[in-house]
Amino acid sequence: MSKESITSPSAEGIAASARAAGAKGRGLPPVHLWNPPFSGDLDMRIARDGTWFYLGTPITRPALVRLFSTILRRDGDEYFLVTPVEKVGITVDDAPFVAIDFEVSGYGETQKLRFETNVGDHVTAGPDHPIRVTRDPETGEPSPYVLVRANLEALIDRKSFYRLVDIGAHHDGWFGVWSAERFFGVIPSDELPRD
Repeated sequence: MSKESITSPSAEGIAASARAAGAKGRGLPPVHLWNPPFSGDLDMRIARDGTWFYLGTPITRPALVRLFSTILRRDGDEYFLVTPVEKVGITVDDAPFVAIDFEVSGYGETQKLRFETNVGDHVTAGPDHPIRVTRDPETGEPSPYVLVRANLEALIDRKSFYRLVDIGAHHDGWFGVWSAERFFGVIPSDELPRD
């Protein structure tokens, strides 16, 4: 069979395969166990703000975005939508998810920060879901992330990051936040602006 006669991957085909595999059921599908052949790249992109695009147009159906998010996998630095029969590459501008809010329970070292993502995931920051912050080498602007699942992170949105800073504390020469008895450094204490 020539390459020209092979059907190109499509969002509709991937969605149908995901539904058939039970991705819409309870829990997340076991994408880490699926090893189908690579089917090519799909013209799908996740923007830094969490908007999913297909063929340059935003995907406006939240249920479809959620479905795609459940079959997303990161291998190395590349992102794929994976079903039992297909593996297609997509583009992710920064992180595939955005942490749009969080709740705080407790206080001090024992407080817990429970994040919600734009696709409906909920995770509590801690040893299994660490927070990390990178800084732009030119501007120094921070980009905070929380690990959601298996190499997939959420960029913590600006309003949530400001709220984290408001509840921050100093520990071992760092300014950061506590969650589930783990400290996550944001910036060295001596680099904080002085009033």
